[in-house]
Amino acid sequence: MPVIEKSQREDGSFSCSDFHFDADRNVYVCPNGKVLPTNGRLRGDGMFAYNSRVVDCKTCPFKPQCCPTTPSRRVTRHQYEPARDVARAIAKTAAYEQTRRDRKKVEMLFAHLKRILRMGRLRLRGPAGAQFEFTMAAIAQNLRRLAKLTFHPPDPAGPRVA
Repeated sequence: MPVIEKSQREDGSFSCSDFHFDADRNVYVCPNGKVLPTNGRLRGDGMFAYNSRVVDCKTCPFKPQCCPTTPSRRVTRHQYEPARDVARAIAKTAAYEQTRRDRKKVEMLFAHLKRILRMGRLRLRGPAGAQFEFTMAAIAQNLRRLAKLTFHPPDPAGPRVA
């Protein structure tokens, strides 16, 4: 699944991706090279806050791009950010793009079963009844696809006589 990013800024100022995370020291490093440490407390939403010092931001040449309306900068990091980083790396591969295309095909088949063949809910009880009903619906779906591939409508001009 793709990672939903909400940290990109639209106003032209630095976003969280412009700050480098140093995992060994558990700090963020700003574009000017200053350190943003954390207090180590986990907030209620599962985020850690990394705050810069007001003194560092006051003399920084990047302040108009970094924190134009606040005296210092705060960057948040989710507690499961390493797993999110792995998901971001996987999302950049060609294999991931192929699985997304394949997933769309499969999801469309299930949507067709639910909407066209009215398989929103099963009418037979138990696992055996569900398997039987789903198998019949899959057969009907495959027969419809086969008919579309093999059927050629007659020529509207009629047969040609030589």
